[in-house]
Amino acid sequence: MTTDQILSFCVIGGMMAVFVLDRFRYDLVACGALLVALLIGIVPPDKAFSGFADDIVIIVGSALVVSAGIARSGVVNMAVQRFFPNLTTMRAQMALLLVTVAFLSAFIKNIGALAIMMPVAFQFARKAGVPPSRYLMPMAFSALLGGLMTQIGTSPNIIVSRVRAELGGESFTMFDFTAVGLTLTVIGIGFLILFYWLVPDRKNMAPSIEEALDGAAFSSDATVPEGSPVIGKTLSHLLKSGEGDVVATGVLRGDRHMTPLPDMTLAAHDVILFEGKAESLHRVVEAGDLELSGQRIHGARETGEVTAVEAVIASDSRLVGLSARDLSLVHTHGVNLLAVSRRGERLKEKMSGIRLQAGDVVVLQGHAAGLPQFLQEVGCLPLAQRDILLGERRKAWVPLLILAVAIGATATGFAPVAPAFFAAAVAMIAFKVIPANDAYRALDGPILVMLAALIPVSDTLRTTGGSDLIAGFLGSLASSLPAWGAVALILVTAMAVTPFLNNAATVLVVAPIAASFATGLGYRPEPFLMAVAVGAGCDFLTPIGHQCNTLVMGPGGYRFSDYPRLGLPLSCLIILVGVPTILFFWPAQ
Repeated sequence: MTTDQILSFCVIGGMMAVFVLDRFRYDLVACGALLVALLIGIVPPDKAFSGFADDIVIIVGSALVVSAGIARSGVVNMAVQRFFPNLTTMRAQMALLLVTVAFLSAFIKNIGALAIMMPVAFQFARKAGVPPSRYLMPMAFSALLGGLMTQIGTSPNIIVSRVRAELGGESFTMFDFTAVGLTLTVIGIGFLILFYWLVPDRKNMAPSIEEALDGAAFSSDATVPEGSPVIGKTLSHLLKSGEGDVVATGVLRGDRHMTPLPDMTLAAHDVILFEGKAESLHRVVEAGDLELSGQRIHGARETGEVTAVEAVIASDSRLVGLSARDLSLVHTHGVNLLAVSRRGERLKEKMSGIRLQAGDVVVLQGHAAGLPQFLQEVGCLPLAQRDILLGERRKAWVPLLILAVAIGATATGFAPVAPAFFAAAVAMIAFKVIPANDAYRALDGPILVMLAALIPVSDTLRTTGGSDLIAGFLGSLASSLPAWGAVALILVTAMAVTPFLNNAATVLVVAPIAASFATGLGYRPEPFLMAVAVGAGCDFLTPIGHQCNTLVMGPGGYRFSDYPRLGLPLSCLIILVGVPTILFFWPAQ
């Protein structure tokens, strides 16, 4: 063993130990490992920052933006309310998410399948009153399992097929992986549904200002226009869209102020007084196609000129003591008052009649270019430039079309995954599905920095010859084992090496070795290649071996040590079931 190989093993082993301790930020640990590798010379200076240009970093960052765009579009809310309105138990929700993600992952890139379903998980978590961490890690593992079922489901399957063809035989076909992959997927999903509780409850480690302020209750009112889908339906039917976060404080019908009874039948021109979270209010208004209080802002919303922001009224603000009716905001400033939040008080008046006070949090709608100047003039402080959705008409199907085009491009081979997802992220911003500021906030910098720093450190295993050393050891060890033992050794090795070489590199290193000593021992190479594909596709122990695991780390608030809590027993199950399954469908002799 050379000095460089020893140093590489020491740096990677030390880094993993610090990760498991969870005493320091994961991005800081990764950057520290990179600096150490630079100082001792196993990472050359010209390769130190190559990770920032790596496809994995681009894919994860782009997928985060795409997922945020889908969540913002509202299509998830519509799908959940329309198809699964009564899906309330956690196991039923979990089963739906895991089966859907696994099925999609068999035919599209698994990170794309995960990006589609992550917003659904957030909706279920909000309805159940539990952290999203309960759902996200099992979903990531289900995406990995689903990718095992077809040749195009995951990169290891494609590379293994190429290796088989290069050995002089024919390539694996599209569904040669299905028997083994489907068996493991069914058993794995069953395990995840039963034991999802092994995942600890976590909160996002880097919550946005939106999440920190999300609990504020706003008062607003909206009119039921002619042609609204809620005319003739009950008030409780309308409020269902708010998922318990919106209440009606009153209903105005003509000159009468009516008690908002749940079974009240709504009529055209009713004015409903609401209280609830801004996002939940938006869902109710959107579901009923209601018209918010105030007057229409002149300007084409389709051009993206009109937006809504949340701001707090300062003590010296010109708005203190005045109402929207007094101010005539639309005529004088082109600004509309949509909602007001006053701590400790439930407001039961129309927006036009509420007299504003210092400390009130207001939702103001207006032209994006003019709102900052208006806030400065009247003495209002924007809450960290927090754009919100109340009053917007979202483009529900545009983000799904964008994602479908990206996935189609990768599935047909028209474009690699990284450019396709990057283009999808850019299209989300270009078509105004998500504002640029929100897209940057969705990128989750600590995760991307950790990945970028880890890539050159992990690559030292290959550049120093450490991976060849491991390969030689495997060959000598497998020569004394029976067929099932040799297959198990290959599967475990691929599973263990994947976090350091990524799954594609693992296959390129391990697959030729597995095939060569299988031939030398008189076994057929196919079961060993299948074992490599399964092992490389099933990294359940770390957040860094596969981009699906990395994608959920920030939103789920997971620590490095959280992954083995669910992933280690799942890995053991895959090994125990995978070896006989592989040998049953692909006999060694």
